Formats: sequence, structure tokens, C-alpha cells
Amino acid sequence: MDIAFLGLGRMGRELVPHLIDAGHRVTVWNRSPEAAESIGRRGARVASTAAEAIAGADAVVSVLFGPEAVRETITEAGLPWRAGTLWIDVTTVSPADATEFAGRAADAGIRYVAAPVVGSLAPARAGALAVLVGGESDAVREAKRIVTLWADQEKLRTFGSPAAAAAAKLVANLALAVSMETLSEALRLGRAAGLGDDDVLSTLALTAIAPLAAQKGALVTAGDYGDAQFTADALAKDTRLMLATADVPLPAVALVAAELQRAIDAGHGDDDFSVIARDR
Repeated sequence: MDIAFLGLGRMGRELVPHLIDAGHRVTVWNRSPEAAESIGRRGARVASTAAEAIAGADAVVSVLFGPEAVRETITEAGLPWRAGTLWIDVTTVSPADATEFAGRAADAGIRYVAAPVVGSLAPARAGALAVLVGGESDAVREAKRIVTLWADQEKLRTFGSPAAAAAAKLVANLALAVSMETLSEALRLGRAAGLGDDDVLSTLALTAIAPLAAQKGALVTAGDYGDAQFTADALAKDTRLMLATADVPLPAVALVAAELQRAIDAGHGDDDFSVIARDR
């Protein structure tokens, strides 16, 4: 297929090689050219604009920072869509945003599928992400031919609408955010009570947050957050989407949102989101 790929942030750069390796003809665009040039050396054609990238494409995959970036780059940009084009949006957005984008796509004569992913850069590189796919059944069936290239087949979930897939992604990221705060507070409590970090982490291995403690424990105890699998900026954006979506209080999310904002204000926005566990 001829596939246009819009957005080459940390996640986008991991997904494009799967398309190239599968034999698709891939045209990429990114707001800053450096990332596009590196993917170009990997075998993709580099477009100078999003409009140039999507011209003639069978499918368009977008992996942008958030809903405002989708509007700026796609829905409000007057792109030259070919009728019937499949648009697969991996961007984390709210259910309301996904409904809006599906409507704008229909008005443009194209098909919109929300397909956000759950997982970080290592599983993305390994083709082992969870993928949440929502949209009209025929479009979803076609989209799966593409997104399965980076999915763990046991973690592929299908939803009846783009809004439902977007909501499921926020639920998954809520669990991640709150679990990180739990890890952070458990280490603080343990230190205050005289436990070593290893004692705390070995105890957490017996609990519901064992996977996150295993994944982030060494990083947190070392205090080195520079190798960002998922940035504080990105998770802060997602917590804002959660709070805007819910019509009931989400006090744990509000707490994590505040912790993330404090980290961002201190200059740690590009660090891994686990930076909320740093000593203050």
C-alpha cells in the first residue's frame, strides 16, 4: 500500500520501520525535518508538507502530540484527501475529539479509525504494543492490516466507535499514572519508616503494581529520568484529557496532574514521566 505517516515523535519513529519492513511504500512528514530525514535514510520518502505526504495515499497514519496538533495538521488544514482514504489516528485524544474527527473525516469523504496504542518504546520497537481500534467495521478490518504490524495479537482490542477506543486509551493511561504515583509514595513511605529502596521494591513485587515497580523501580531509585519512554509532558496532556472527559471527580488523576505540572515547571517536561518520584 501507499501509506502516508504524519508525526515522527518518539513513538512515530518506532512504528514507521514496521511499515517499511512489511513492504509498504511509506511517505513521511514531520514538523521538524531532522526526524523525517533519519526515517528517509531508513527507506521512506520524505515530504515537505502534510498535504504532499497524503496526496495519492491509500492510508494515512497520524501519530501527533494531541488533539490540537491533529486539528492544526489535519482537520483544519484543508488537506487534499483522495475519496475513500483510510485515516488511522494513533494520537491520544478524548472521546469527544475522536467523535469530532470522525465527523470531519466523513465530511471529507474519508474513513476515520482511532487506533491508540498502550505501551512504551521498547514494545513498539518489538512489535508488541497493545492496540485499541475503534471505528466502522469495514474500516477497522482494513486498519488492522496495518496496526497489527506493531501489535501483540493478544493485546489487540476492537471497539464499536472511535470514541470508545479513545476512552479506553485514557483508562489505560489513568492506570499507568496512578500506579506511578503509588510507586512514588511507597518509596517515600518506606524511606521515612527506615526501609531501604530494595526492601520497598521487593515488597511491591507482591502487589498489584508489581509490573510497574519492576519496570521503573531501578530508574526511580537511581534518580535518572533522562531516558524517556513516555515523557512527563505527554502524560500531563493525557491527564488533562481525562479530567476534561470525566463528569465526576477523579482525585487521584488530579493529584498526578499536579505532580506532573510541578515537574514540568521545574524543567523536567522531556524527562520520563516517572520523574514525579524525584526527591523534592
